[in-house]
Amino acid sequence: MKIYMGADHQGVALRNVLESYLKEEGLEVEISKLPNHDLDDYPDFAFDICQKVVENEKNLGILICGNGIGISIAANKVKGIRCARVTNSDDAFKAKNHNGANVIAFGGISDETAKEIVDMFISTKKATEERHLKRINKVSFYESNESNEY
Repeated sequence: MKIYMGADHQGVALRNVLESYLKEEGLEVEISKLPNHDLDDYPDFAFDICQKVVENEKNLGILICGNGIGISIAANKVKGIRCARVTNSDDAFKAKNHNGANVIAFGGISDETAKEIVDMFISTKKATEERHLKRINKVSFYESNESNEY
């Protein structure tokens, strides 16, 4: 598993904290190579990271912007991405285990809260309950223009 991370100018400091933290935990982390500057745009980082995440179903993505909303909207435009904006570790658990998220987004949170969220997201297993899988598949089928009939 590889963790891909991207952040616009408002999330660089938190991204750097998380990069160091995850590497200390022995995880493989890759940061977006796109340059950050005061006029950068969150969609660029979302698209860059999400394209890498979809290359391997074991990959995960973490996106950070001012509040996590804009970057999560952009991320969800990439086919195969299920990005959730999260604000706490319970959100991160449900995003992955109930909703099949492979990317999370946030912003405007403390370093410690971000670490808790990331720990939960990475350690949570993918959905296995039929009720969750059915819902995840409905969204995937719709994304692929396939029938949602069951």
